[in-house]
Amino acid sequence: MVWLEGTSWGSVGLILGALILLHRHWARLPHLERDPSLPAIPPTICLCIPVRDEALELTAALDSWLAQDYPALRILVVDDGSTDGSTEILRQREAVHRDRLRVVRNDQLPPGWLGKNHALDLASRQPEATSAEWLLFADGDVQATPDLLRRAMAFALAQPTDILALIPAVDAVGHAERLILPMAASAFLMAVPPHHVPNPRHPAFCGVGGFTLLRRQVYDAVGGHAAEPLEAIDDMMLARRVKAVGHINRVAQGGPDLHLRMYHGLVELVRAMRKNSAALPYWWLLPFVLPGALVIGLAPAWLPFVGHPFLALFLWLLVPALVGDVQQRMTGRSMDLLWAFWPLNTLVFAVGTAWALWDRLRGMNHWRGRDVRLR
Repeated sequence: MVWLEGTSWGSVGLILGALILLHRHWARLPHLERDPSLPAIPPTICLCIPVRDEALELTAALDSWLAQDYPALRILVVDDGSTDGSTEILRQREAVHRDRLRVVRNDQLPPGWLGKNHALDLASRQPEATSAEWLLFADGDVQATPDLLRRAMAFALAQPTDILALIPAVDAVGHAERLILPMAASAFLMAVPPHHVPNPRHPAFCGVGGFTLLRRQVYDAVGGHAAEPLEAIDDMMLARRVKAVGHINRVAQGGPDLHLRMYHGLVELVRAMRKNSAALPYWWLLPFVLPGALVIGLAPAWLPFVGHPFLALFLWLLVPALVGDVQQRMTGRSMDLLWAFWPLNTLVFAVGTAWALWDRLRGMNHWRGRDVRLR
């Protein structure tokens, strides 16, 4: 049948096109210099970290920022109602590093705010942040090598830059993480053409929750997080607003020197897809996009039954090989045999997306134990 042949070859073509985009974007992703020079008096930076129940990764993450060799750094952590031991970790570190670290406790989420946005807004209004020349936003599970911030600032100062995002490596530990996260990280890189991000005439933009560095005056000029208090994809949308008013956005490779374990297990992964898919600007298109995504993502499973077993085998082997090549260079880790089961990613994506659609129809956002009603 003509439509079946068209679907078969169309699915193969779209997957191949996505892989070409991935490698094209990877090849054009700038790298940070290994040992750059800074001005004699480097710009002041305030690192703002929102923390809510991050005890599993917080110790290593916070210690990595406290060990930065960048001299003009202050760290503000907003402990956003943690109940899992994060508060005790923060108190211990604050007692030892009072010259560099201050913790602000927040127990109330005002109406009309998502928790992370409110925490970062609260941090941005503290004296250390208002007096800083640059702000750095990083999640509470992100780890960096001691020279990472110095290299990133040198990169930002070497050419006109108002907001810089670094793409981190993702640490995948459990089976579900090892299967899903490399593909998800690659999908992000496919969607963001790094060579177009600094171009003021191109719509591409990039902000990353793991590392977004921007000028304080630029943050104020676009209204900060207070301008979009219910925006769940706050990092990307902040970059979009900054670029939309004429400021320069750049993106560079952070991993493996910048890395994080984003989620612990399958349940957290699905919940994250639920949150992020519900925040997409054109979320109402999800019911139309999801069937096509299932057809394309599961192509190796159904192609043999419509007369294309060799095409199925070709895709099954090619996708993990090419995605794995990029992920090995980003993370510094070897190939993983679990990547051979990559079509299962599509089913996890479908569950998370369907859940997100239900949340959006109810007008709710759910993350880390909080339900927030969307306007």
